[in-house]
Amino acid sequence: MEALYQYLWRHRLMGRRLSTVGGEEVRVIDPGVLNTDAGPDFFNAKVRIGSQQWAGNIEIHVKASDWYRHGHDRDPAYGNVILHVVGVSDREVFKSDGTRLPQAELTLPEGFFRTYRELHDGLLSVRCAPRLRELSVLNVADWLETLGVERMQTKAERILSVYRGCGCDWRQTCFVALARGLGFGLNSDPFEMLARSVDLKYAGRHSDNPFQLQALLFGQAGMLDPTRFIFDEYYQGMCREYFFLARKYGMRPMRPDLWKYARTRPQNFPHRRIALLARFLEGGFSLFSAIKDAGGDGDRLRPVFRMPLEGYWHDHSSFDVVSRFPSDVLSEASIDLLLINTVAPLYYAYGVVTGDAEAGSLGLDIQSRLPAERNTIVRHWEDLGLKAGDAFRSQALIQLRKEYCDRKKCLYCRFGHQLLRRDAAM
Repeated sequence: MEALYQYLWRHRLMGRRLSTVGGEEVRVIDPGVLNTDAGPDFFNAKVRIGSQQWAGNIEIHVKASDWYRHGHDRDPAYGNVILHVVGVSDREVFKSDGTRLPQAELTLPEGFFRTYRELHDGLLSVRCAPRLRELSVLNVADWLETLGVERMQTKAERILSVYRGCGCDWRQTCFVALARGLGFGLNSDPFEMLARSVDLKYAGRHSDNPFQLQALLFGQAGMLDPTRFIFDEYYQGMCREYFFLARKYGMRPMRPDLWKYARTRPQNFPHRRIALLARFLEGGFSLFSAIKDAGGDGDRLRPVFRMPLEGYWHDHSSFDVVSRFPSDVLSEASIDLLLINTVAPLYYAYGVVTGDAEAGSLGLDIQSRLPAERNTIVRHWEDLGLKAGDAFRSQALIQLRKEYCDRKKCLYCRFGHQLLRRDAAM
């Protein structure tokens, strides 16, 4: 509740004219800067109390007695507080030097409170859904533009974390990003763990031997256990090969129970994606160079990901499980997802590190030229009247749903803020 009062103060949604408990008028000249660390809630505010103008800090509580409950009366850090803003004034308060602190009781505007309750307590996944059509087209477009960039920055920061963790090696970073992308959400985390556990320096020594590359990846994925009753010749050969490689390079496998198979079609099983990842290692991992050379051109990027599965994985979905598929290459929709979630953030992250603004903008350009994703989140937004014309917009809608709606951060969403501000004036 205190965060709600901070929101009201920060955006000057005080409803009726504000005054101290003693009856002096309070005029907010500058609400100050919100403090997210220890200390008063707002720094460097300016207010006029009666005829006197003050500059200093603001402390906000639900009840005035919280001043004592939090020990502010004994804390010199609160000595520069010029106004105590509360929801309920249940007692006078004094600072550590004994001086009485002016106190104002904040009243929630009726319209604001009604809208806030609807947003906060609503059972809908998108709590403002019934009122989305009230929002201005300009504000919607502006907020979605911001969200699209925000999501790109989030993805790029994950890539930069990998980059810093692997000694600033872009090839290794690209390998981890590709692996995570091949997880397609359901298995993204275990795929990233797998790629982080494989040093391209070691994999490069076996780049001319597809069988050894597959053994290396399947073994690290925890999928090779010679004690299992799988008498498939390929599987047993993999086990023997991985045992040799693991001892040679001092490698330890992942836990096999990390992989998920629920609601996954056989052609999309992790085994086939791992086999595909191994194909990218054949002849030496050169994907990052190919991405840079393509310069964001989708026509040049797509063939890079049309890597066919050959040999054993041409007709197997798992070890000793024969299945025939209509195609041994990724679908165009899957390639689009890799361009959206892997290639575009790589460009953006590379631009951040090198200071190359053009490289960074390529990431955003790629998404704006690709078709919008088709998933439950995007379809739900379209049912509510917000359509995604391209991948950049669909990424923005996914960001809005996951980071704001699902987290109940309506106070930090421009849609919620616009509705609250409008109703506060009613």
